[in-house]
Amino acid sequence: AGRAPGPPDGGWGWVVVFGAFVSIGFAYAFPKGLAIFFKEIQDFFGTSYSEVAWVSSIMLATTYGAGPISSILVNRYGSRPVVMFGGLLCGVGMISAAFCTSILQLYICVGFITGFGLALNLQPSVIIIGKYFLKRRPIANGLAMAGSPVMLCTLAPLNQFLFDNFGWRGSFLILGAILLNCCVAGALFRPIGPGTAPVKTQVTEEGKDALKGKITEDGPMENKTEEEGEKDCFEKVNQYLDFSLFKHRGFLIYLIGNVLMFLGFFAPIVFLAPYAKHTGIDEYSAAFLLSILAMVDMVARPTTGIVANSRWVRPRIQYFFSFAIAFNGACHLLCPLASSYTGLIVYSSFFGLAFGMVCAMLFETLMDLVGAARFTSAVGLVTIAECCTILLGPPIGGILIDTFGDYKYMFIKCGAVMVLAGTFLFVMNYYNYRMLAKEEKERKAKEEDPKSVRTENEGKKNWNKDSTQDGPELEPLREKGGGLKKEMNGT
Repeated sequence: AGRAPGPPDGGWGWVVVFGAFVSIGFAYAFPKGLAIFFKEIQDFFGTSYSEVAWVSSIMLATTYGAGPISSILVNRYGSRPVVMFGGLLCGVGMISAAFCTSILQLYICVGFITGFGLALNLQPSVIIIGKYFLKRRPIANGLAMAGSPVMLCTLAPLNQFLFDNFGWRGSFLILGAILLNCCVAGALFRPIGPGTAPVKTQVTEEGKDALKGKITEDGPMENKTEEEGEKDCFEKVNQYLDFSLFKHRGFLIYLIGNVLMFLGFFAPIVFLAPYAKHTGIDEYSAAFLLSILAMVDMVARPTTGIVANSRWVRPRIQYFFSFAIAFNGACHLLCPLASSYTGLIVYSSFFGLAFGMVCAMLFETLMDLVGAARFTSAVGLVTIAECCTILLGPPIGGILIDTFGDYKYMFIKCGAVMVLAGTFLFVMNYYNYRMLAKEEKERKAKEEDPKSVRTENEGKKNWNKDSTQDGPELEPLREKGGGLKKEMNGT
């Protein structure tokens, strides 16, 4: 009584996956879908490619940079109210953008307000899937992340249709109303947290649990102890954001590789439609390229989730993730060879496959490294670090386009950066796996030592604890009867 239930791996969890599908779909696809309006906004305000690219960059950077704030709010209030409030902010931001009279006002309304609303949609949706799923988590993540291509496939032609009939201001009003559906998606996120034992039961067993501390139900995801009032400021902050993750070898490898990757991750998709228009392709055909990318992406994400959940791939999922990033970069390096519309269709297809593979495993690999208990803190710390390169990626691409008058240098830059990131992650993950195998061997040798018989049971308990908090998450591969663990938000 009073303990958090284990992940149900089904049931209402599939409804939660659908809500995350909608929420994540808007969070990822909306900044890309706005690229349809860039050329018209550029002509309306008389700005350059790099200036108008800041709209998507600020939105993406805010979405990622607000990760710690989103994580803290989720730890305090739960996923449901955070996502619903985020959907409200998205709608307000886009409706306000319809009345903007300068590019600076667009930066504020679309970039900051809408971007912050999308941040409150993205992280809680990813976090709650980890609460509902364990053994089937890669599949659930793949299905939820498939919301991005489905939304992009819908938004690309829809935005072009709205622009042709209502102009960019009228389109922003309608898109603001559509984004309010995130509030509906958030309402599906039923909390799963501390047990439902009555307060009287806990008080009756107070003498038995005095040394362990009582579990209260002040927040949907909080486990508080009687000593909380004595914690200093840093400990209270660390309760929501676990800064000890920066001592975690696997986490640091993931962080460095992803920060480098995002320097070239979003720019190609932002400039794909403008590039097609630049080569003389009509507007609807240019928008259709995003739909092709999204349709391939739509199939690639759940398929990648199924492959990643297989017994051959999941124990070494970090290698699969590294390959997906390098494959993505190789597609961008070959893009300048696509000079015709047919070539751009082929590029969009391979780009959609590579993009879907990366996105399907983006958060799954992080949870594999740090475990479910510390994932909430980890995703917040990762996104704040990634926001800098996300912010700079598209504007740097715009500067290259303005300087050379050609899009190929932007694609080459993005491809080279992503190939470098994939290679770095592959090499460093090989080193990490070798070190983990060495540490496991030393642990077993220590347990088999006759002198350590007295502490054998303690060693096993410590290993279970460490594997959840500090090493790769091995819980899906353990026997089902391992017992329930009480998670303390990574502390």
